[in-house]
Amino acid sequence: MTYSECAAARASGSPPASWCARQAPGAEAWVAVAMESDGKGAYVLSNLAEVVERILSFLPTKALLRAACVCRLWRECARRLLRTQQSIAWVSALEPGPSDSHSLVRALAEELENVHVLPRTVLYIADAETFIGYEECHRQKRARKRNSKETAIALEKLLPKRCQVLGLVAPGIVVTPMGSSSNRPKEIEDGEAGFALLFPKIDGVKIHTFHFFKVFDESKLTEAGLKNNPELRVVLLFVYNSWKPGANRFLNQIINPLNEKSIILAGGYVESLTSLTSENNTEAGDSYGLVGLAFSGPQLQSAAVLLDQDVIDERTVEAAMQRLKAANIPEHNTIGFMFACVGRGYQYYKTKRNLEADAFRKFFPNVPLFGFFGHGEIGCDRIVTGNFILRECNDIKDDLLHGYTTVMTLIHLGSTKANQV
Repeated sequence: MTYSECAAARASGSPPASWCARQAPGAEAWVAVAMESDGKGAYVLSNLAEVVERILSFLPTKALLRAACVCRLWRECARRLLRTQQSIAWVSALEPGPSDSHSLVRALAEELENVHVLPRTVLYIADAETFIGYEECHRQKRARKRNSKETAIALEKLLPKRCQVLGLVAPGIVVTPMGSSSNRPKEIEDGEAGFALLFPKIDGVKIHTFHFFKVFDESKLTEAGLKNNPELRVVLLFVYNSWKPGANRFLNQIINPLNEKSIILAGGYVESLTSLTSENNTEAGDSYGLVGLAFSGPQLQSAAVLLDQDVIDERTVEAAMQRLKAANIPEHNTIGFMFACVGRGYQYYKTKRNLEADAFRKFFPNVPLFGFFGHGEIGCDRIVTGNFILRECNDIKDDLLHGYTTVMTLIHLGSTKANQV
């Protein structure tokens, strides 16, 4: 059952508990049976909000939305619980999927049944080769191209209709396996892989997508909330079709006005843009452009470090991680991003695999790490926290556009009411 079907069921009224039992096994079914077969149980579950809320708290979000159909009491309890689900969740895909679809579609379909979060914003990134590349069709004599548009639509249909979805593909993927934020992150430079970050509505934090392409003027930054916004803390930037003539000039027009010490800028050059649910513009995909996520809110803290071409071995990588650690960003409800050049990875480090991701895990054992290998990097050493912001002391701006480097970034979303990650 999709999120939209859950919403339709709630709008249709309050179906009997037996209907909810058919829709989801486990805790929902147990509750439904208790209500129908035991008078005392039915009374408790129809009148005592504390008991109902405690039981419903064990349900994943999609099951919780279905349980909200039972009666007004359950609906009110479900709403209270949804407001407490303010920790990020993620879905990872590390194994090849069916021949007609990317593995991230299958993983997202399965795991959305289990997460304790209602996504309001989703960032998904998959490997370009299998998301949009050719694959061998064994029943036909010719190669068949996997339809990236169909794959993107399949991913979007799994998510709530009002959810902002930003989807990208890149040459390689950095991903933390599901299950625990302390799992070892993987640098997957070849093969099928992807992830989807699920951001709920978070008190005191605003996350929104933006998109610029082809023609740009600075007034668009204000319209997108990227200028004259005193609470703006972090901007993730992703450039697509950067090889086209005029792309570099276009990018600098956007980056230069945003290059302030009070804002963390980080990101990179991706293969292509696959999803942006706030728009339906086919012309944008044929042009060069820039998309991203903007994070605003007084409780946000962030820091970034640049691993330049002088970082060449385990010792120098760990020295860079120590600089990031010195920012003292809290690890709880924090997410890490790694934007690396395709020229780095195991070949750069003399066949030693996963070196940068492992160094990150050593210094940040409880922070999940995500990102990609791309065609260029955006970022610099910078810290923005509640107690400390590097301020402009002269007119010299940091160099933000790089090649053959890695940018590591931490984003702390503030304290949460519930510990779901």
